[in-house]
Amino acid sequence: MAKTDPGLFVRQVRQEMSKVTWPSRRETTVSVILVFVFSAVLSLYFLAVDAVLGWGVRQIFG
Repeated sequence: MAKTDPGLFVRQVRQEMSKVTWPSRRETTVSVILVFVFSAVLSLYFLAVDAVLGWGVRQIFG
């Protein structure tokens, strides 16, 4: 395998990083809030499902 020149590698990385479109502060904030909201909603859903299934198992097996 051919070795890559470290200087060439750094230039290529800088070139690729210049193509990246970074989110704005507002987009990042909205995304973080949505992640927390969906996490909370899903945790409540799984809590309810677990409670119902636990109740059902207790009813069956006493």
